[in-house]
Amino acid sequence: MSYMSDPTPRGSRRLAISLAATAALLVAGVATAPASGAAESTTNAVPGIDEIVSSPNLQQIANIPKFGGFASESAYNSDLAFQGDYVFAGNYNGFNVFDISDPTSPQVVSQVVCVGAQGDPSVFGNLLFLAVDSPRSDDSCNSSSGSTAQESSWEGVRIFDISDKANPRYIKSVRTDCGSHTLTLVPSKDDQSVYVYVQSYSPSSNAFYCKPPHDKISIIEVPLADPTSASVVATPVLFPGTDGNTSTSGCHDITTYPELDLAAGACMGDGVLMDISDRENPVILSQVRDTNFAFWHSATFNNAGTKLIFTDELGGGSGAICTSSYRANQGANAIYDIVGSGADRELVFRSYFKIPRENTALENCVAHNGSLIPAMGRDIMVQAWYQGGVSVIDFTDSANPVEIAFWERGPLSDTRRVLGGAWSTYYHNGYIYSNDIQKGFDVLKLDDPRTNNARAVAFTELNVQTQPSYPACTTVLTGRHNGSMTIKSGITCMDGVTQNGGIKVNPGAGLIVFNSNLNGSIHAVDASVVSIVESRVNGSVDAIGATIRDSKVNGSVRTS
Repeated sequence: MSYMSDPTPRGSRRLAISLAATAALLVAGVATAPASGAAESTTNAVPGIDEIVSSPNLQQIANIPKFGGFASESAYNSDLAFQGDYVFAGNYNGFNVFDISDPTSPQVVSQVVCVGAQGDPSVFGNLLFLAVDSPRSDDSCNSSSGSTAQESSWEGVRIFDISDKANPRYIKSVRTDCGSHTLTLVPSKDDQSVYVYVQSYSPSSNAFYCKPPHDKISIIEVPLADPTSASVVATPVLFPGTDGNTSTSGCHDITTYPELDLAAGACMGDGVLMDISDRENPVILSQVRDTNFAFWHSATFNNAGTKLIFTDELGGGSGAICTSSYRANQGANAIYDIVGSGADRELVFRSYFKIPRENTALENCVAHNGSLIPAMGRDIMVQAWYQGGVSVIDFTDSANPVEIAFWERGPLSDTRRVLGGAWSTYYHNGYIYSNDIQKGFDVLKLDDPRTNNARAVAFTELNVQTQPSYPACTTVLTGRHNGSMTIKSGITCMDGVTQNGGIKVNPGAGLIVFNSNLNGSIHAVDASVVSIVESRVNGSVDAIGATIRDSKVNGSVRTS
């Protein structure tokens, strides 16, 4: 998600790309390097044009260049969403669907050309929601550029049926005030519908549907039994009167954490923490401002919901902010602790983080979209920095964040600043996926002892701005352990363990095993979680509801 000008309007058409026709687009994978204790940052050496540099623990394994209706420089790649073995990659001209069942060799499934910046996608079941933040002559995929001053113009949210990934079907549009720069999904409490929080801004007295003041968001309710009846059901004003910063006229992005009934809003001049227990009526719990921040862009919770990272998109995404002309706390992340409880929760600033490498003045670079890596017992995220590349940050100590891996390309040109770089970079089920504005769809492999155990967690569906939770380790074990073990409470996580003895998991407790050898049986009754991944069990497993993945069990198995 970004604050950028719209691309030059182009004709649009729907385009299905066969797998055979796109085979030549795939770049061969690169072998993953051994893990490194820390990122080896080259703060003074700027890579050459298109040259790739990285820490040893983060390597590219695949790339699909832009193609078809998205091949032009003005067709910017944007956000990503995940479902099963598929990734949905947004573009200002529509979206691609890739099959990532083999991450080293992703395949094109389809391309839908449906012009309308900015093309951020989110998925929910058989539905895909696409943000449109440029006025169109109408809501169709054949529309032309429109004018905000015209009543007939349209911008907002497009809804597609993706039950057939090879042939997504456009089924509904919903107009929203000022369009949809970004959007965020929130399931309803009764699971009968999904809400779409629509973020937009830049009101104008000349605009028909986007007049000031605009300190609000639009909330669309989508009945799952009848998605074509989707409509705007609320437009809550987050900053009534003078509550908002003078530069705030809407929100750029909202990240929700439905399980905790929380949301974090990056609202241009304000960072806010919200209670969303009433889905149609978000309530601000805490509001912060920072004179070092120019444009509050996006937000990420840690898994426990006790920390928040806000990003500052100084320069609107097109500026060269990673040069010696800017301080380390400009165009950076700001990390906050969430302290207190209930309605008394508030945001308390702890630190800044910015990548330690300098870019040239010809590279747009600033903090952008990232996601958590579900590493055992740690708060770690991967993040896009446009042409600053990809950074992996450990913020377990929120006052002292540390970069542990990086990957970047050199400038796109030595004569002009071409808008490019990693727009969204997210971790999903063992790999890092990045949508580069110009260079296409990248797959990276992180090989690091601090993060490899994240492969024990897998999501069937992931929209990063609708943040899911994963089991939180209360105890992390490594090394050798002799004797039987009873897990009485909490979740015990094993990473590289040799366990000589049986394991019993009491009701409500949990066990997560990764890359371990268990010499003994596992017995669990009404456990909160039992997950065995990339491990060997020399004994039986009796655990209803357990997950066993990429593992060998030399004994009887009862999980259902």
